[in-house]
Amino acid sequence: MFWDKNHRSSNVDDRRAAGPARGMGGGGLPLGSILAIASRFGWKGILIAVVVIGALMFGGGGLSMCSGGGAPSQQATPEQQTKAPAEQDELASFIGFVLDDVQKTFGEQLTNYELTRLTLFRESVNSACGTASAAVGPFYCPLDKRVFIDLTFYDELRRRFGAPGDFAQAYVIAHEVGHHVQNIRGKLGKGEVNQIETELQADCLAGAWAKSAQERGLLEVGDVDEALTAAAAIGDDTIQRKTTGRVQPETWTHGSAAQRSAAFKKGLQGGISACGMR
Repeated sequence: MFWDKNHRSSNVDDRRAAGPARGMGGGGLPLGSILAIASRFGWKGILIAVVVIGALMFGGGGLSMCSGGGAPSQQATPEQQTKAPAEQDELASFIGFVLDDVQKTFGEQLTNYELTRLTLFRESVNSACGTASAAVGPFYCPLDKRVFIDLTFYDELRRRFGAPGDFAQAYVIAHEVGHHVQNIRGKLGKGEVNQIETELQADCLAGAWAKSAQERGLLEVGDVDEALTAAAAIGDDTIQRKTTGRVQPETWTHGSAAQRSAAFKKGLQGGISACGMR
């Protein structure tokens, strides 16, 4: 993807230097494993897991409602935590560029669009939805209308799920901003909406942004394939096959690899109106 490496976003809050949120470091609980399993049951599973963990570790609190577009992540390894600062800073700048470009696109194509902000964190973070571990993966909190991401997620996306490339990274950000669009349009709900449909619509919105980026000459050869690979890699069936060796459609929360790829293509071909947004 072609982008301005000198771009600095005013919509990104970098909390990485602050380290883990208070109370999340150390301890003997396998947070990554607990949350990875819980996330297979959608918002309610994550809610129960984090509330239980929060009660044990903090005396209360937890991630009450979030919407995520990625695969469950493991805790950052020492190698990931000590990754070269220059590489991390360039990735942070890239994320800021993508965030601003996605929002500019949606602002031009949607009426009354409201800007969201993105928070970069390391290991865990406090949000209006509660305290979340990086194990949850990238997520959008509708209560404070913010996107949250630990950049080590991209290492997991590349190494464990075979989805490398900068446009795969961009797709994840566009998906989360898609949840913001749903939120300000009153389409997220608190569990009464179909979660898979919600996630697939966010994939479609990511595709709609990709369509605009392609028309403006920002995409390089292979970028669309990177996004489609990422969408397939974090399909529920792909994740279950890799992590448990079994596919259980009744526990899906984000849709299959085929569904997620098809939703992205729908937006890529038809634009934002094809996603049911105006």
